[in-house]
Amino acid sequence: MSQHTNNRTAAGTVMVFVIGLSAAFYFIFAAVQGDYGHFRRIQTEADEAALRIQLAQLKAERAILENKTRRLSDTYLDLDLLDERARRILGMARGDEIIIR
Repeated sequence: MSQHTNNRTAAGTVMVFVIGLSAAFYFIFAAVQGDYGHFRRIQTEADEAALRIQLAQLKAERAILENKTRRLSDTYLDLDLLDERARRILGMARGDEIIIR
């Protein structure tokens, strides 16, 4: 009877070990590959860097457009810029001008 109890105890120990090892592998896998895992964090950081670069480009473009808008405003009028924009939009030129595109 004691050998039967020893077999049951050994089998229980093996089952606990297998279940514990399986749980450990699951949590390790989730920590590396899961939705909040290491690889996802690396991907998110790469996306953030790309978006920061895009933001810097958009800010530069916005500054250029704000400058042109200010130069065409009622309080400050740049006649050269106004002439350039009018010619480009209307597609007109003087007779003595050469148009290069």
